[in-house]
Amino acid sequence: MEKLVSLGIVESYFEKLKSNLALDAAIVGGGPSGLVAAYYLAKAGKKVALFERKLAPGGGMWGGAMMFNEIVVQEEAMPIVKELGIRYKELGGGAYLLDSVHATSALIYKATEAGATIFNCYSIEDVVFHDNRVNGLVVNWAPVVRERMHVDPLVIMARTTLDGTGHDCEIATLVARKNHVQLDTPTGGVVGERSMSVVEAERTTIENTKEIYPGLFVSGMASNGVSGSFRMGPIFGGMLLSGRKAAELMTAGIDKL
Repeated sequence: MEKLVSLGIVESYFEKLKSNLALDAAIVGGGPSGLVAAYYLAKAGKKVALFERKLAPGGGMWGGAMMFNEIVVQEEAMPIVKELGIRYKELGGGAYLLDSVHATSALIYKATEAGATIFNCYSIEDVVFHDNRVNGLVVNWAPVVRERMHVDPLVIMARTTLDGTGHDCEIATLVARKNHVQLDTPTGGVVGERSMSVVEAERTTIENTKEIYPGLFVSGMASNGVSGSFRMGPIFGGMLLSGRKAAELMTAGIDKL
């Protein structure tokens, strides 16, 4: 039995990895916008995989507000909440309360049920850069990167890539720094996140969700971080809408290639 368990896991995992070495869409970061983008890309029939550094995807959505595991979603994003079958209760003023653990679990389940693959415990060391375009990811185990071990990475090729790494905008920062290119931002680089302004941040999260360099898109807090907009706290409607918009833009981009 011991051998059977190990053999089954190893064979199944390597088949999964082999089948995802070339993608339509690679998503970096398993927060709410990344998970929603994965769901809609998979629903559109695209081959999509999401790479999350931590053991569990979900980003900051799990913890709610200061570990009170409730979050708020506004009216505009409720069609997504209802489509994904997430329970909710009305707060008033066009806002709704969701249990953060239930909601995050639902995003993960629905993304994978739609056909997206999630790889946890992965870090992104670099991107593949051909002909002034982002063409994939350079990946390694998260513990290898964390412990600074000298272990060479592998490559995942992707026709489009989404930076959903949140406040740090890791992929956008890496692309601009290593390749000396101009991003589609007010400064041409990663501007950096501003302090909290809830209403403005919710609006600009969606507005700033776009292709910032050929082949590279941003969503969620990364979209506000690269363009110098605000943070918003435990309100997640903009995150969900950003993920859906990113999927629509990436699907259109894939179809043109």
